[in-house]
Amino acid sequence: MAQRIVVDPLTRIEGHLKVEVMVDGGKVVDAKSSGVLYRGIETILVGRDPRDAQQITQRICGVCPTAHATAATFNLDNAFGIQPPKNGRILRNLIFGANYLQSHILHFYHLTALDYVKGPDASPFIPRYEGDYRLPAAVNQKAVEHYIQALDMRKKAHEMLAIFGGKMPHVVGIVPGGSSENVDAQKIINFRSRLQELISFIDNVYIPDVLAIAEYYKDYFDIGRGCQNLMSYGSFPQKEDGSERFLKPGIYLQGQDQELNPEKITEHLKYSWFEDSGTQKHPKDGVTNPQPGKEGAYSWMKAPRYEGHPMEVGPLARMWIAGEKKIRGLGEKAFSVLGRHLARALEASQVAHAMEEWLNELEPGKPTHTPFEIPKESEGMGLTDAPRGALGHWIKIKNHKIANYQAVVPTTWNASPRDDNGVLGPIEQALIGTPVKDPENPIEVARVVRAFDPCLACAVHLFTPGQDLGKFKIY
Repeated sequence: MAQRIVVDPLTRIEGHLKVEVMVDGGKVVDAKSSGVLYRGIETILVGRDPRDAQQITQRICGVCPTAHATAATFNLDNAFGIQPPKNGRILRNLIFGANYLQSHILHFYHLTALDYVKGPDASPFIPRYEGDYRLPAAVNQKAVEHYIQALDMRKKAHEMLAIFGGKMPHVVGIVPGGSSENVDAQKIINFRSRLQELISFIDNVYIPDVLAIAEYYKDYFDIGRGCQNLMSYGSFPQKEDGSERFLKPGIYLQGQDQELNPEKITEHLKYSWFEDSGTQKHPKDGVTNPQPGKEGAYSWMKAPRYEGHPMEVGPLARMWIAGEKKIRGLGEKAFSVLGRHLARALEASQVAHAMEEWLNELEPGKPTHTPFEIPKESEGMGLTDAPRGALGHWIKIKNHKIANYQAVVPTTWNASPRDDNGVLGPIEQALIGTPVKDPENPIEVARVVRAFDPCLACAVHLFTPGQDLGKFKIY
């Protein structure tokens, strides 16, 4: 008889995710992924000045604000009919690139490595699931030391971001029309010195650590297959009109490479706590009408689909679509827990080295921003790939105000519930077949889910008016 295991919340991810699996014969035979918070940012934006979007949408998440600033700004550029000057485009890429590096290092060392590296029996290394920690003592000790070193590397990445972005979180340097920051030689020097330290860390510590774990956990190249459909919006424009991106857009669907067509995106709502009247609409026409308690539903996440199919997004999708030989060379094993970790580390190196070139292209003293006027009526779309995957924002403007705003975030793709046809989301599919040795310590389930680097929107909690959220004492 199948045994039900509920992990609620799954810790060491961004936000609050509930995972429920049925285990039969020592393997997962069914899975549910549930987002248990209501975001509500789209509702807050209606009726506001469109320029508020790139600031308010950053409040969707305190970890990914730079990604939302980027998507919202692309969205507004598109709606306003403007494009940034060369310096503005490069500054946006450098700010976003700094966030990419920080996010990838954060994910490996401080969120997921402790599934494989056993730290001391002290906080923050406990509590933890007990499991098959396999690294030899010397390798394990080095990895624990790198856990500490990675904290300093993340600090330097945040400092890089602040040089051109103003501050972190919730950057002010990314704005419609370009960047609010100017370029001078001293800022370039300060940015470059930190970037070179990060490049050394990524190439000489991060990637070797991922390969060391892969050596002792080879079976995780065969765990976590998922839907094997991949999607990338691309990231880091190389031209002012956004027509070329360093990380390329594309689709890998049912074994075939395809060009991305955003018009094929819809959102399903049958198993989400939203009214069914909005189901299977394109995000530009999307509606966000919550229906808590809806029968059969189990998540506050919608179920986005491309041409009706679930799609995995994130570093594995980007490296596969880019044709990275070390990923494509793995074949089917790339669609795995370790394939996702390797893709993320390789991408961190590629982005970091590209940022050195982008610094060389800056022109001190030249403009960084294009002036604009807000149109009375317009529509826009802003697509970029965040560190965790494909991120899209859509806006409709009427009478100079926001009439509708929709955001479809990476984890909505990866952690979506079943769609209207009952097809499981990517994480749910990846969990099927996962071996679970000890139901009291389902570390294998956590390893599969954390490999996707879930990030659940956590800015707004659902509550019932008139009821207490809780009582607190402040000392």
